[in-house]
Amino acid sequence: MKQGIHPEYFEAKVTCGCGNTFTTGSTQQELRVDVCSKCHPFFTGRQRDVQAGGRIEKFNKRYAKK
Repeated sequence: MKQGIHPEYFEAKVTCGCGNTFTTGSTQQELRVDVCSKCHPFFTGRQRDVQAGGRIEKFNKRYAKK
């Protein structure tokens, strides 16, 4: 690596909007994010529930006994 052309590398503290904090490597010392793996619907599984819920309602509408 050439000397003097690379930015400084820090152990950064990341703070999410939900209150979760963790550390990672970055060129900034502190980062603030809106969503993280603790609150994002894809990682928490809430996204699958919403998709399945729509399919279940559709099934019940179509095949419900009247």
